Amino acid sequence: MNADRRHGTWLIVAGAVTALVLGIATTVVLAGTGAFRLAAPAAWQAQGARCSAPALPGKVVDVTASDMGPGRMGGTPGHGMRMMRLVARPATVTAGVVSLRVRNTGAMTHEVVVLPLPSGQSVGERPTGPAGRVSEAGSLGEASRTCAAGEGHGIAPAAMAWTTLTLRPGRYELVCNLPGHYLAGMYTELDVTSR
Repeated sequence: MNADRRHGTWLIVAGAVTALVLGIATTVVLAGTGAFRLAAPAAWQAQGARCSAPALPGKVVDVTASDMGPGRMGGTPGHGMRMMRLVARPATVTAGVVSLRVRNTGAMTHEVVVLPLPSGQSVGERPTGPAGRVSEAGSLGEASRTCAAGEGHGIAPAAMAWTTLTLRPGRYELVCNLPGHYLAGMYTELDVTSR
């Protein structure tokens, strides 16, 4: 085997070992924060809590909550890889009545809490406590009730939840604040403009 081929083989092995170590480290962190203890109750998993949102007032923002739960550990680890995520579409709306329609496409229970984003702060920068949760002081509302509006005990996998708020112009951070989920990447920005 020539030197270039040995070097290439070594790089592939080193990359695979690095990916494995990062995956194990992330799993240990999530397990330590309790993120994996929040899987949907067995009754929801068995029958599937599938539902859809009713017609909602105002501008509708579709939010997808996803995770790499059991059986979903595929993909290519790399820079910026997040184990869990929230995506809002559209990410910019005009001020006024705004409805969030949240779909949980993951294997674990999730929620969406709406927090104002302070000037100069980016999403994902909030300090977390020992349980891997952020402060909900100043929360404007949340969608965390399976197949219903408002607060509850989380959105079951394959289910939806929704909430309607009146938002002023500004920047908002949508977060899943179940233990360890924010640290695992469950946050996104929603911008509200005056026009």
